[in-house]
Amino acid sequence: MKIILENEQFIRTLKRMTHEIIEKNDNLADVILMGIERKGMPIARYIKELIMTFEGVDVELYPIDISYHRDDLKRIDGNLNLPVNIDGKTIILVDDVLYTGRSVRSAMDALMDFGRPAKIELAVVVDRGHRELPIRADVVGKNIPTSVNEHVICDFDNKMIYLN
Repeated sequence: MKIILENEQFIRTLKRMTHEIIEKNDNLADVILMGIERKGMPIARYIKELIMTFEGVDVELYPIDISYHRDDLKRIDGNLNLPVNIDGKTIILVDDVLYTGRSVRSAMDALMDFGRPAKIELAVVVDRGHRELPIRADVVGKNIPTSVNEHVICDFDNKMIYLN
């Protein structure tokens, strides 16, 4: 395994991403962070804390379960409840790694079941390329060109990114 980002760089990257989110959104009161279950949620939680530290604004944060909307798994037991009205809000989807774009598409499909946001933005720690859908992140921590055989591991607990 090759280490791409270590602890200090990882934290610096998340701080920079948070500043980009703040700069892109004049009214943080209309922003809702949504962490794509499972790996996007700890990152979204950390960004929420950083926004509070930098701006003193407590943005809303919710997990989004995309399992019901995935095209590679047919499940009917996904979480279909969202305890917030998203109409007219800026939704920032947060995930660890952007690869084919299919998870993001599933998250957007899920959001559309709950309402009509004013805008949906995407923040990812790593963009590794290989898109199968025309999806682009608005905020990217690090671009890491990879082969299809490589795997990017975003280890939030240890604040490291590996290439395997």
